[in-house]
Amino acid sequence: MSDWSLRQVADRLAKTLNQDLLIRQTTLELREILNVNRILLYYFYSPWKGQVTFESVSAPQFSIIGQSGPDQCFGDEYAALYLQGRVRAISNIETEPINECHREFLRTLQVKANLVVPVLSPIGLWGLLVAHHCEDTRLWSLDDIKRMKNAAETLGTAATIRDS
Repeated sequence: MSDWSLRQVADRLAKTLNQDLLIRQTTLELREILNVNRILLYYFYSPWKGQVTFESVSAPQFSIIGQSGPDQCFGDEYAALYLQGRVRAISNIETEPINECHREFLRTLQVKANLVVPVLSPIGLWGLLVAHHCEDTRLWSLDDIKRMKNAAETLGTAATIRDS
């Protein structure tokens, strides 16, 4: 392997490690500040197809790492809304007027309340930063929403994510 190839591999590894560290720190800090059961990053690896690539959970039973969402519930309509900066705060999934397939999906994840903000990079919708409260319903405050939006903006403008 040439020096150039080794340098490229080392640079790519360093970039990936920095990105991973930033996301891990962000999800952990948000979970602690918001006092929720789960904070996750849902990363889009192709248009509107993705999976949970990072999470911070309050207990092991709340882990959903690697989970992908039901494709029929997230399509172009929702993607367009998140591309425009949509923030979705649901205080009670049972009473919120949402698509039934989305409600069922949230139930399978033990979610009672959720807060979703887009992670936007210069190339578009990179992912979703999501807070899940699983033990009870929750009224999301303006401060909760602001913290999530600020964290998503920090992620979206971080060089390791911006350039990926």
